[in-house]
Amino acid sequence: MRAVQPIPTDGSPAAASALGAAALAALEGRGPAVLPTGPDDRAPAPDLLAPVDDDVAAVVTTTGSTGAPKAVLLPATALAASADATSARIGPPGRWLLALPAHHIAGLQVLLRSARAGVPAVAMDLRAGFRASVFASAAAGCAYTSLVPTQLLRLLDAGGAALDALRGFTAVLLGGAAADPALLDRAAAAGVPIVTTYGMSETCGGCVYDGRPLDGVTVTLEDGGRIVLGGATVAAGYRGAVSPADRAAFTADGFRTNDLGAWSADGRLEVLGRADDVIVTGGEKVAPATVERALLAQAGVREACVVGVPDPEWGARVVAAVVGDGLDADALRAAVAPGLGRAAPRDVAVLDALPLRGIGKPDRAALRTLLAGT
Repeated sequence: MRAVQPIPTDGSPAAASALGAAALAALEGRGPAVLPTGPDDRAPAPDLLAPVDDDVAAVVTTTGSTGAPKAVLLPATALAASADATSARIGPPGRWLLALPAHHIAGLQVLLRSARAGVPAVAMDLRAGFRASVFASAAAGCAYTSLVPTQLLRLLDAGGAALDALRGFTAVLLGGAAADPALLDRAAAAGVPIVTTYGMSETCGGCVYDGRPLDGVTVTLEDGGRIVLGGATVAAGYRGAVSPADRAAFTADGFRTNDLGAWSADGRLEVLGRADDVIVTGGEKVAPATVERALLAQAGVREACVVGVPDPEWGARVVAAVVGDGLDADALRAAVAPGLGRAAPRDVAVLDALPLRGIGKPDRAALRTLLAGT
């Protein structure tokens, strides 16, 4: 059995560097398994600090986007397979820029990929939040970075040195939340080498790049379209108090996600959204992603999030929040209604910013509460 060492992070480069060194030692069998914690995390519960199997190198908590956060057991072999498959897909080993919280799986993987390349990552100082000017300064000499869509949008809006820095990377991984096609088109037109990623803590982070699984990763779709991810990067399971349903997500075939997907005509995986985000209104199922894409196609809309709120007549009412400049809620609803039919949002709220959780995922629960009175 191997001991578990909590490693606190506070957004500083020094804390990220300490985590990277400890994680590499764990990966190589030279130290205890690491349990990264963030500045707002509570002290780890005693059951999370109990010894783990010798092959486990990290215990990473999820963001809780589908309920209570869970602690994921990540074997050294899975972390190494993820890092090596990423390198094989996007380019030769090189230095990474850490622009994400280090205690999340995407941030931890940035540290490990760079350390395995023999060049410790450059970590942004995130204690005052993500700033385009700091990103631009820190990017010098880095070949790769990993971002969430909100960060990419801010960097494109900033332009200047921030955009020059983006163009200078060999690859910019983009994940953590669904990316607006218009945002991807804008980045491509600006010459930014974006690689979209799909995955989660239970798969050591992104394991499907630009719709295609990494080497050693399998993707299957169950009846109804639920995505099952298998292969070398799948975690060993959860630890601590989790529900039987959560434990049952790990099967002989891999990790049974709560996401729905479909295969495109050219054989790429398209992630349609979470199964539990589907809104049933008047007996009809509405996928929020479909409505969000329609809203994002409208001029001036930079961000959109769609949820269902209780409705005494329909069971649930489709409502939307958008962020942008000079937006008119009634005009937006009228513009998208003809193409969406019953899926059209009954109400649209214009916000200054969407509520976020984790590393940049829309907080649908908070938004649902906010919009319940609309």
